[in-house]
Amino acid sequence: MLPRRQRTFLWTAALAAVLGGAATVVPAAATDRVVVVRHGDTLSQIAVTQGVSVAELMRLNGIVNPNRIQVGQRILVAPPSDPAPLTPSAPAPVVHRVAPGENLTVIAQRYGTTIGAIVRANGISNPSFLRVGQRLTIPGASASAGTGAAMHSSMAALVVARDPIRRIIVAEATAQGVPVAFALAVAWQESGWQPAVASHAGAVGVMQLTPATADWVASTMLGGSVNLADPTSNVRAGVRLLRHYFDRYGGDRTMVLAAYYQGQTGADRHGIYPMTRPYIASILALEAIFDR
Repeated sequence: MLPRRQRTFLWTAALAAVLGGAATVVPAAATDRVVVVRHGDTLSQIAVTQGVSVAELMRLNGIVNPNRIQVGQRILVAPPSDPAPLTPSAPAPVVHRVAPGENLTVIAQRYGTTIGAIVRANGISNPSFLRVGQRLTIPGASASAGTGAAMHSSMAALVVARDPIRRIIVAEATAQGVPVAFALAVAWQESGWQPAVASHAGAVGVMQLTPATADWVASTMLGGSVNLADPTSNVRAGVRLLRHYFDRYGGDRTMVLAAYYQGQTGADRHGIYPMTRPYIASILALEAIFDR
């Protein structure tokens, strides 16, 4: 199977921003802080340098796809009523044990804190490397935290408006034994549940499949043709591909997503590329939202 597409979303660059470099901060009002996106900036980078979570930036700005921000876009990094994000003075820190497939983005979103706060609390020198079983102090988190971010009202409105596509995804995921919230998250990350979306790399529709991938799924898994322009056919092929990866990687969600993003050959030979990790973290966070 050929790789689906290459993207330039570099997680290592985002993490390097912990040590320096940031988008320009512009005061929007006496109590607001706004970041103007520069070339090469990512939402994860902005979150780290501004001391807020990606989920909070998504809520404040109505962002539905954290991988897609534009140069010149103004990102509000603090609520209008708050001059800056404040570190809660609160309960005793929670200790989190790192599970397989987790990274700091996932852990920070789970507890409603920031990557920078966890890095500082634990003296982490390389934020991109965690050991399975490693214990992390989560400053300011409560023991009951951990179900992920709530859906922003603007995203909720889009979910309602695109309910016909949601129903197709739910039906196909149920029929093919793929976790429903997971399939919804992948489709939202890829297209925002929009059938007419087409990428510059040739990926098409709700599940953002290339014609080559669709032909491969059709001939080896479905035993029939795939019409990428038809939402039901597109979703059926994409969800069937997810089912294939769940079987191939023993249910490991991170490898399923790596294969979907990089292509099966890349995942098999090289594991998870660094640039793939933000994609995985974003979908796992979306899955938590859709699973609420």
